[in-house]
Formats: sequence, C-alpha cells, structure tokens
Amino acid sequence: MTSDRARHRSKRVPSWAVVVAFLLTVPVLWLVFAAVDTESLLLVWTEIKARPMGLLVALASFGGAFLLRSFAWVRVLPDLSMGQSWAGLQVALGGNHVLPLRLGEPLRIVSVVRRGGIDWQRATASTVTLRAADLVAIAAIGVVAGIGAFSAWWAVSGVIVLGGAFVAVGFVWLRRLGRTRRVRLPGPTALGATVVAWALEAVVVYQVAGWAGVELAFAGAMLVTAAAVVAQIAAFAPGGVGTYEAGGVAAMVFLGVDPAVGLAVVLVAHAIKTVYSLVLGGVALFIPRPGMFGRFRLERTERQLSPRLGVAPGDRPVVLFMPAFNESATVAAVVDRVPDSVAGHRVVCLVVDDGSTDGTAELARRAGAIVIEQEQNRGLGAAVRSGLAEALAFDPVAIAFCDADGEYAPEELGNLVQPILDGDGDYVVGSRFSGDIERMLPHRRLGNLALTWLLSWVSRRRITDGQSGYRAFSPRAAASAEVIHDFNYAQVLTLDLLAKGMRYIEVPISYRFRTAGESFVKLGRYLRAVVPAVYRELNAPGTPFET
Repeated sequence: MTSDRARHRSKRVPSWAVVVAFLLTVPVLWLVFAAVDTESLLLVWTEIKARPMGLLVALASFGGAFLLRSFAWVRVLPDLSMGQSWAGLQVALGGNHVLPLRLGEPLRIVSVVRRGGIDWQRATASTVTLRAADLVAIAAIGVVAGIGAFSAWWAVSGVIVLGGAFVAVGFVWLRRLGRTRRVRLPGPTALGATVVAWALEAVVVYQVAGWAGVELAFAGAMLVTAAAVVAQIAAFAPGGVGTYEAGGVAAMVFLGVDPAVGLAVVLVAHAIKTVYSLVLGGVALFIPRPGMFGRFRLERTERQLSPRLGVAPGDRPVVLFMPAFNESATVAAVVDRVPDSVAGHRVVCLVVDDGSTDGTAELARRAGAIVIEQEQNRGLGAAVRSGLAEALAFDPVAIAFCDADGEYAPEELGNLVQPILDGDGDYVVGSRFSGDIERMLPHRRLGNLALTWLLSWVSRRRITDGQSGYRAFSPRAAASAEVIHDFNYAQVLTLDLLAKGMRYIEVPISYRFRTAGESFVKLGRYLRAVVPAVYRELNAPGTPFET
C-alpha cells in the first residue's frame, strides 16, 4: 500500500533576492527619472489618453510576440500544449520584472515541468536553444538596423558569441534527445517565428516614439529594441531597469534623438512592457490549469464512475481491522462487540498494534482478534496502510476499520458494508453528523465541521463527515488506496479514492466520545501535518486527475 509517487515541494523565492531587488531598483529609478525629459513624458501621457487605441496596438503587438515564441516552443516540443508554453514564457517574463539578475528565466523551465508534464532535460535543452535563437536574432536585427556602426559593437559581438555557444550546446542536447523522437530541432518555421516576434516587440518603441513627436522609422525602432535587449545581458536590477534604458538611449542618440527625449521614449516603452509582464505573468501563474502553485481542488470533469459491482459469493469474509496505540483500557471490550457475521459473511477481526507499550496487543489477542504488531509507533496513517494490506490477504468481500477506543460501534458493521455487498459502492464512510452523536466536545465538533466543509470544497462533492474513523472499502478500493501520510489518513485517503473514480457513499452511524485514554489529535499539529499532505495528494505526478 506504500506510495512510490514523487511529491512536489514548494519553492520559495530567497529573501536575499527580494532585498537585492529593492536595493538595486530604487537608486536606478532615481537616476533614470532625474535625467528624463518630463515634458516628453507628459506629452506621451496626453497622447495615450487622447488615442488609447495606440496603447492597445502596442500591447497587442507585445503579446503577439510571445504567442509566436510559444508557437516556436511547441514546434520544438510537440507534446507541450500551446497554453502551457505561453504560461511558461509569461511566468518567466513576470519573474524577470520582479527578481534581480534575470532569475525569472528558470521559471519557464519549472513551469512546463510542473504543469505541462515535460521532463527537465527536454525543457532545459529546448529553452537553451530557443533563447540562443532569440539572442542571435536580436543581434542580427541590430546589426542590420545599424547598431554595429557605433561603440556598442562589443555588445553585439558578445551576444553573437554567447548565442552561438548556447546554440551549439542546445542543438547537441536536442539532437541527442531527438533520437528518442521526443523533441524536434528548430526548423525554419520556429526560427522565422522568433525573428517576427522581435519585430512585433519593436512596435512598442515605434508607437511610443510617435506619441513623443519623435520621427522614427520602423528600422530605427528595431534598432532601439535590439540595443535595449542586448544591454540586458548585464542586467542586475529587476526587469533590467537602468540597463534597458541605457542601451535604448544609446541607440536613440545614434539616430540623432536628444538623450533626454530618447530616455522618455525608452522609459515609457519599458513601462508598457513591465505592466504587461506583471499582469500577464500574474495571470499565467493560475491559467491555464494546473496553475504554477498546483491544484487545490479535484478536477470535476476528469472523474470517472466505476461500474456497478456484482454481488460477491457468501464464502468470502468481511474483515474489520482496528488501529490501536495504547488502548489497553478499551480494546478487549471493543473486540468482544464485533459481530461474528454480517449478511451471511463471517467477520475476521484484526487489530493493528501501532507500537503500544501498555499490553494492548496481548489483550486484543486474548479477546479473539488477530493481532498485527508494529515494533514502534508509526502513526495512524501507517497503521491504516498496514491494516488494508493485511486485510486483503484474506480475499475479503469487504474491508472496514474503526478505532479501538470505543467511540464507534462495531455492531453497526453490517450497515457500513451493506452498500459494498450490494454492489452499489466502493468506499463507504460512516457519518456521525448524519447519525446519532451521544457526546462530542464543542471545539471538536466545530473543528470537524470546518475541516469537513473544506474537504467538500476540495473534492467538489457533498461530504458530511470528513474525519470519521469508521470506513469500509470494496476489495478494489482497498487495493488501490494510497495513504501517503503516516500521521493521519482521513482527507488524503478520500481524495485519492475519489480521484480514482471510486464511488463514495455515506451511511449514518452512532458516536460517543471516548471515556478512556487520550486522543492523538491536537489542532495545531494536525493542521501542520495534514494540510501539506492534502496539497501533495492533489498534485502528485501520475494521478488520474493530472493533465
């Protein structure tokens, strides 16, 4: 019953990166705004308000550039969806505008690996190659547009050399992977899309220059774009603030534009790209699904109801097992109350002793139970996992479990397993809140109701008791059930079986609060252990609800 599936772990942005971003951005912005021509800025703002359609054109062109890059990536990775390709690029772009040192770049790889099901080797190799194609294309555009004619020749040469190195590494890697037919080498279509994408980016500069009253040919706009992007090789501040402006203004000066006016044009163009990047990058964190942070609910459309079961022959037993840890005060009495048979099926009673130190195992054995002893205390989830595995060895018609502390009535076993015996269900939960609660402490009642509501929301179905300790399984549900957390089982087990299409049924049961011993549940510890386990269950690779 042990799960071998890998689990995602959350990645946090290092706190030092946030500090560096702040320290680098503030002084750079102060220097930029101190040098800019404010009259040109006001003129641009007036033009935007008077002709907002121009702003829409600029934004649409910038967005179109990334649609083309998404298309190029899909051409290289055929099993990468267009949506996840787009999301990876937008997340990386947004990250670059928040983090220093262009630390957003790796996010495109992380995004398609986590969300698109692409392995890291193919994601990295294709990213390196396409980024190399970007660098070579923008350097070539700059040379053609005239950037080689002034002192930034060293930057262009550096880009070409660096881009060439990336191309060599990426192509070798892609060719190696290409033999498996899992990737394609960039063809003319992908490379052409990359070049056109940079031309679309130049529309932003061209539009802003028109607003500022600067007569700039489109070739000049491409030159400015190329110079600004080339300068970001040395970008330290988030979004390349400062270096982007320096490269763009250098190109503007080369074209005969006043530096202060040119700075205003480049600054506004950069601002438009930044707003786009932050907004679309934020959207791409969640859309398309699965989002960058994973799933928080089961997928409604992907669940499949399993077919109706046939009625099992009467010679197969019903197995009831009880996880127990230091329950010497109650275990024998609870075992004595287990019925000998239900609906014509004999009942086998197991007790999973979870490393008890008070004689629980011996008392259960004397009462007539078959005892499975675990040498050390591993937790309730581990005990349930062991109990399911041991119960399956009896070739049962149904398996159930309840606590050994007397809170649940073994006499109600027949009602719990009847839907399974009738072939109507796979997974049956005894609901205390639909039945008779003799006594439950107020704070526990409130906690149970709150957690049950949350489980209902996550699972997209009505659940009345998410933490019940009385549950039953068909053999196939027990065989496929995965309890990924040793501390507890309740929420992760329900989500696991629902995701696998097992039919869920609740039946009313009676309940009375324990009169001996102490519950292991402490709210703080419970939430710290269970909430991360639920998240991992929802986002486990290979689950039936993963796209």
